Amino acid sequence: VFIAQSRASGSHRDLEDEELTRIFVMIPKTYTEEDLREKFKMYGDIEYCSIIKNKTTGESKGLGYVRYLKPSQAARAIEECDRSYRAILAEPKNKSSESFEHDYYSNNMRPELRGNTLPFCMQPEFCGFEKAETRIQEPVSKRLSVVSRLPFIQEQLFALFDLVPGLEYCDVQRDPHTNSGYAVIQYSTAASAIYAKYKLHGFEYPPGNRLTVIFLEDGNDSSE
Repeated sequence: VFIAQSRASGSHRDLEDEELTRIFVMIPKTYTEEDLREKFKMYGDIEYCSIIKNKTTGESKGLGYVRYLKPSQAARAIEECDRSYRAILAEPKNKSSESFEHDYYSNNMRPELRGNTLPFCMQPEFCGFEKAETRIQEPVSKRLSVVSRLPFIQEQLFALFDLVPGLEYCDVQRDPHTNSGYAVIQYSTAASAIYAKYKLHGFEYPPGNRLTVIFLEDGNDSSE
């Protein structure tokens, strides 16, 4: 697994520090920081572990952070750790951690959303999807429309869709009347667009905010 850096971003090290090396996990309330380190050290070099505790009682909330030295190590931990940990990339420290923790916890407690907050990966079911879902009536194309009730940040949306190979451009727009998010995404091949729609339609980004992804007409013969 590789995490793509936005072409428009600034310092690579700043980006790693803020967004790509710290993961957020759900853990048993009995875990100590040493237990957390022991479970996740197999995926890479850990800079630190911390457990989120109730400020009044000092008891664990059953949530924690693991900070790795490299983005590739954090990505490996997310992909390979037990799904019960619900591992995702943590919000940067300069954002509200309490609201992030609340959204994360509430989303993972709702059974119908489980899996949506996990970064997508190449899964076995895609093999069956490729044969069956490409025969649906909806015309496919290399261009996608992405809609959200929250406005998009260009760099973040680009980084998300750039995880699927072949991204050509990401054009983010904002409706001044509703403040909702709208973007046009284009890939070099229809296959990439199909896979991106399959994985990201309904995906929660950020947690609690579902993306709606549909095909846009790109002027080509969709039967190809």
